[in-house]
Amino acid sequence: MKITVIGTGYVGLVAGTCLADMGNDVLCVDNNEEKLNQLKQGIIPIYEPGLEELVKSNVQEKRLGFTSDIDYAVKQSQVCFIAVGTPQGEDGSADLQYVFDVAKSIAKSMNGYKVIVNKSTVPVGTAEKVTELVKANTKYDFDVVSNPEFLKQGNAVDDFLSPDRVIIGSNSERATKIMQEIYEPFLRTANRIILMDVKSSEMTKYASNSFLATKISFMNEIANLCEKVGADAEMVRIGMTTDTRIGNKFMFPGLGYGGSCFPKDVKALIRTGNEFDCPMNIISATDNTNKNQRMIFIEKIKKHFGNDLSGKTFALWGLAFKPQTNDMREAPSITIINSLLDAGAKIQSYDPKAIDTAKLIFSNKIEYCKNAYDAVIGADALLLVTEWNEFRRPDFDKIKSLLKKPVIFDGRNQYNASRLEEKGFTYYQIGRI
Repeated sequence: MKITVIGTGYVGLVAGTCLADMGNDVLCVDNNEEKLNQLKQGIIPIYEPGLEELVKSNVQEKRLGFTSDIDYAVKQSQVCFIAVGTPQGEDGSADLQYVFDVAKSIAKSMNGYKVIVNKSTVPVGTAEKVTELVKANTKYDFDVVSNPEFLKQGNAVDDFLSPDRVIIGSNSERATKIMQEIYEPFLRTANRIILMDVKSSEMTKYASNSFLATKISFMNEIANLCEKVGADAEMVRIGMTTDTRIGNKFMFPGLGYGGSCFPKDVKALIRTGNEFDCPMNIISATDNTNKNQRMIFIEKIKKHFGNDLSGKTFALWGLAFKPQTNDMREAPSITIINSLLDAGAKIQSYDPKAIDTAKLIFSNKIEYCKNAYDAVIGADALLLVTEWNEFRRPDFDKIKSLLKKPVIFDGRNQYNASRLEEKGFTYYQIGRI
């Protein structure tokens, strides 16, 4: 099938590449010529395991192409995926200007029946607005479908190729059959295509992300209380998650959630609730707890060193909002670094993939180190912020020799407290004394 994917961010590039890998002819459209030239050369602007190899192989096989000519791409394709950003507006709502701009461009370029697929995360009712916009700019038949993505950064390729489920929100039998044909190769071993109306599909994306975010905030609140009453948050977590009704996913206490989806989608759902006079009380509490969690970590540091951190140097391991990505959108590290800088501290940072991203945010305000141990040299304490695998089993004797004093603040509860205490470390965790 001939497919156009408009937008080459995380969602668009992964979707377009994986669709091409299943034998479709895919054109990915973007208005950034520099980015397109890099992609044509096999240079991937984002870090996502497995993506670079798939892009190169599908470009070589001529199943995957890149262009800035949306008119040409739309005319060549039967199905047009919209995968552009929906950034958070000042009021918390999703900014849909890019979605509407693309929809209008598709309409003006149509040369026959098209299925217009909204892959971007959009509020309920967006498909109706897109439909009216396209209808006003074309004489051809079309259908608008909602097909939300459920990709985890760091595992996006596998998630697309082997999805838990594919949700198709469609009010058209014709469009539904075309969408089923696209996704059948990804689901040969199980029928996990879920068909529903468009509005329910749009809501499902927000509801799913907000529920996962709520699990994270809930566990963080429990961990904070455990610390106050003298309970062990890890023991409580194990006791809870062995209940199959609860499960063990997204139930680790830490520094809260970040990234491009959870913070934005939670706020957008709150905004939608307010618009329809239906307050999202639980979701609002989730958002507030997440904001507070980073500050609790800062308070631990200041309780140990004092509020004035002038002359103090901190080694910070992990800049990305999660492992296996270079994405720092809404990352806990940003809040932590800014707070420490405001208190007069110096930061020596290291991340396996996000150094270049951090430089765009902090410039020369912090130091960027070549490896994890370089970041520790002469620091007053080590701060573990992102749980990359290479941080799981470090040489603690080496760390102790490089630090001014053996102090670790662990925002991910990765290490064995008794073992570190035996080695002479002062060790702080989340939800554990």
